[in-house]
Amino acid sequence: MTDTHAHIDDEQYQDGFMQFLAEQRAAGVKAIVVPGINQDSLSSVAAVCKKAPDFCFPAYGLHPEEVKQDGLQQLQVIEAEIRKGGCVAIGEIGLDYYWDKTYIKEQQEVLLRQLDLALELNLPVLLHNRDATEDMLQLLKPYSARGLRGVMHCFTGSMETAERVLDMGLYLGIGGVLTFKNTRLPETLKTVPLERIVLETDSPYMAPVPYRGKRNEPRFIRYVIERLAQVYGVSEGEIEAATDRNARSLLNLK
Repeated sequence: MTDTHAHIDDEQYQDGFMQFLAEQRAAGVKAIVVPGINQDSLSSVAAVCKKAPDFCFPAYGLHPEEVKQDGLQQLQVIEAEIRKGGCVAIGEIGLDYYWDKTYIKEQQEVLLRQLDLALELNLPVLLHNRDATEDMLQLLKPYSARGLRGVMHCFTGSMETAERVLDMGLYLGIGGVLTFKNTRLPETLKTVPLERIVLETDSPYMAPVPYRGKRNEPRFIRYVIERLAQVYGVSEGEIEAATDRNARSLLNLK
């Protein structure tokens, strides 16, 4: 099991962190990608990944909710760190119009700069999209034509949106939402090839049933696998193998 998106640099994991990692390994987790969200998380993500370099892999980026008037200044620091090498993706990046639309222009500018960097360095992107689907897809379109690779993180969209994302060559990141009672995601995924799905938890958020509302952990990805096996009508082993293969290929994990 490869978790392509888990914020385990969050402070709530730090007490007993090595024991926490041991529990994830024991449960069958093989790799965890730890995305950054701002300048401050450069150090927290790096610290976590240095403790288990064969297991935790860093990604750096500026999250849209972190973009304010100083977005480009903060991005310069993050970009300098990315250019040093060692991260497996640029992320978490994207657009978020849910809470605040004050800095839409700045969000878009910061996203475009990071997409340019991804193409320049041949790195995949971890894309956050909330209430900004049309703008997101329009901004991504010219980059997909130039070979942009990446994941639409925490995908919960419609069949139409899934088709547009897949047409751009991107993967869908599927997590705990798939296990929720009222989600329409299972119907959408019936039109999506398994070869275009990667798994994620977004820990500590979005825990799957039966842990919904509690702190999420990478090992809980097992419940997403169970549900995906039902959706696709295949064994859990097939889901695990395919999604692990997809993640390792996209993110160049060893």
